[in-house]
Amino acid sequence: MVVKVGSSSLTTAAGGLDADRVDALVDVLAKHIGAQHAEPGQAPRETVLVSSGAIAAGLAPLGLAKRPRDLARQQAAASVGQGLLVARYTASFARYGRRVGQVLLTSDDTSRRAHYRNAYRTLDQLLAMGAVPIVNENDTVATDEIRFGDNDRLAALVAHLVRADLLVLLSDVDGLYDGNPTTPGTRRVAQVRGPADLEGIDIGSAGSAGVGTGGMATKVEAAGIAAGAGVPVVLTSAVHAADALAGRETGTYFHPTGRRAAGRLLWLAHASTPTGALTLDEGAVRAVVDRRTSLLPAGIAGVEGDFSAGDPVELRDGQGRAVARGLVNFDAKELPRLLGRTTHELARELGPAYEREVVHRDDLVLLRG
Repeated sequence: MVVKVGSSSLTTAAGGLDADRVDALVDVLAKHIGAQHAEPGQAPRETVLVSSGAIAAGLAPLGLAKRPRDLARQQAAASVGQGLLVARYTASFARYGRRVGQVLLTSDDTSRRAHYRNAYRTLDQLLAMGAVPIVNENDTVATDEIRFGDNDRLAALVAHLVRADLLVLLSDVDGLYDGNPTTPGTRRVAQVRGPADLEGIDIGSAGSAGVGTGGMATKVEAAGIAAGAGVPVVLTSAVHAADALAGRETGTYFHPTGRRAAGRLLWLAHASTPTGALTLDEGAVRAVVDRRTSLLPAGIAGVEGDFSAGDPVELRDGQGRAVARGLVNFDAKELPRLLGRTTHELARELGPAYEREVVHRDDLVLLRG
């Protein structure tokens, strides 16, 4: 299983780790990891912990009263806080004879084929050796990624990466409500079987603690990503973590709505930030969307952006609508002279290195159609 915990469940409102809260979470997790700690009649489970809290943990040590708005100070707080966070988890899990391993990820690490395989192998080996992977986004160097939904979306993608049987999203709210939980008369939504069950629900936005970035909207979005990839999700509060991990009814349960897809493509669709765009002619749109073929230079009508080979780009139709996303095989400066020409023609004129796809179908994910 993959368990994600938010900053507000680990820290004080003023910033800084709350050791009692961390220990309480670890107490629950340790009972479900390894046969020697499993509850009677319950099978042990390999567990990956996706933990926010690095930036929040770094606030008090740096004398910051609240989460800074500028990126440089966010990165500085993450640099200080990440060490404190992992040290706290290391000490807490050590009470149960468990080791932890830090895994810091960015979208670039997991949308590129080789990097994705490396991330999977690292997590898989840590679990095989009995360690607990502590996953966080690499906030110290991230730019756009530092605003990545407070790790909720990251947790959904990690759940798919490790082929998890369950994703548990722990928050400071005990589930999804049909309105503001503090308003009298609102009710908890016990189960979500699909998008129709979310119609008319005011999901809201900001978190209440002020030390994280995620609110209910990011959690519902993450639950949708995981459920759409075949992973069931439980959304509840950290104080009900034991019930969620034991399979008892708590919070909101999101039923799987889709099948497990090619893992890396899920990251490409939901975690990558396009650095440019390619406009396709009608024939290329049909080939990519309907026949699921690779994109060749002959079908490209225009190029936007400043990207390098291997970067994610959007593939757009003639009306500017994004139909797919993929990893491009050429630099932006190379492409203009290739447009509208066949690969055989380009190979004869420029050499065999140009007899290849602009975006290979294995590096391409559809966004519609």
